[in-house]
Amino acid sequence: MPVDTKRVRGPEVSQSPSLFVCDTAAVYSSTDPRADGRQRDQVDVRPVFLRCGLVSQAKGSAYIEAGDTKVMCCVYGPRETERKDETDMKCGRLTTDMRFAPFSCPERGSWIQGSQDKDFSLMLHESLRPALCLHKYPRSQIEVNVMVLENSGSVLAHAVTCASLALADAGIEMYDLVLGCAIRQNGASYVVDPTYTEENSLSSVCSENQGSLTVAFLPSLNQISGLQSDGEMSEENLTAGVRTCIEGCYKIYPVIQQALAKAVRRVAPLPSES
Repeated sequence: MPVDTKRVRGPEVSQSPSLFVCDTAAVYSSTDPRADGRQRDQVDVRPVFLRCGLVSQAKGSAYIEAGDTKVMCCVYGPRETERKDETDMKCGRLTTDMRFAPFSCPERGSWIQGSQDKDFSLMLHESLRPALCLHKYPRSQIEVNVMVLENSGSVLAHAVTCASLALADAGIEMYDLVLGCAIRQNGASYVVDPTYTEENSLSSVCSENQGSLTVAFLPSLNQISGLQSDGEMSEENLTAGVRTCIEGCYKIYPVIQQALAKAVRRVAPLPSES
């Protein structure tokens, strides 16, 4: 009897992979402590690690770690645009693409290319465009590619910060840097820079004020360039959440400045350092 060599012979008895996946939709109370030791109802962001210029093939690049969230961004251009319409002749064009690595998320369905990637790419574009001097690059386009290596929460906020740092590393003229911060509201309590588990958890208290908020902020100009809100939040909580996110952006602003200054000194050292 011929043997089918292309058929994989697995074990006769197996278990579902879902048994080994942690329950990210666990129900918790707003008074429970956070798993990483940070405080609730305070602007307590995760420690941030930043590096510029890691990808030599790109015009500019940046890498950011916030807890277990890891994001890489590469910037290409300005290069001649393919479209020849009147708009692109007067000013440059920004294109953004944000994708998730296959191993970045605990659940397979969360990284498959679909509407989530498109929404994140659009939000990234809307957040970065007000900070760029696109009129300085007529008939050109600037490409921003973001790859999420590990999604451990607040990935969009950190992608905005990483992309802004990569644009500055590429020498693109900007009005200001763009910083991102996220908040998760659960009733009367909130958490800043939520983790993946906190973003996908359910509160044990039934309340209308349950949702998430991501803010893109220009610290020097004191302006908001992007805002995304999911869920149901009252007007008072939404306003307070925006203020909290702005305060969180100011907390990581010195770290961004230090990383950018270090990258500039590496490319063009001061006379005393040469």
